[in-house]
Amino acid sequence: MSSDLVLVAKFGAPHGVRGEVRVKSFTQDPAAIADYSPLASRDGRLFTVQSLRPAGEVMVARIAELKTRDDAEAVTNLQLFVPRERIPAADEAEDEFLHADLIGLKVESLTGELIGTITAVYDFGAGDMLDVARRARKSVMIPFTKAVVPTVDIRGGRVVVDPPEGLLEDTPRGPEDRD
Repeated sequence: MSSDLVLVAKFGAPHGVRGEVRVKSFTQDPAAIADYSPLASRDGRLFTVQSLRPAGEVMVARIAELKTRDDAEAVTNLQLFVPRERIPAADEAEDEFLHADLIGLKVESLTGELIGTITAVYDFGAGDMLDVARRARKSVMIPFTKAVVPTVDIRGGRVVVDPPEGLLEDTPRGPEDRD
């Protein structure tokens, strides 16, 4: 399967006995995953969204290929992707970025010093965090806010950060980190 895929959703637990399944959508509008149907798994299986409705923090979907609760159980936690060309270009002027576009970008300080490379983007509930790998140092989580990341240059392959004091220091976290 192509490496030019964008993660848009993940199947959760079955919902009911007729093959419906909970879906965690990663799109800005959770219902937009229906617009990208069929969704693909990494192993090449396709899943056609027939209907979708909100259910708290997730969506409940009827998927054409899932007929029974057993079918739905078999895909629990399966990640769902769409080819990049099916996703509209993000508007950098509006500070909209795909996580897939951020991963791999170089991270620089305001003075141009290389800090590291973005390896992942996480959202633990309080906003996006950039996981930055640094050479010969511990990786660091940098809040993805305009104040801390004033410049995102996708075409230039970099982001510029203005980290709060102490964020980039390698401080001991436990006894194993102390000299």
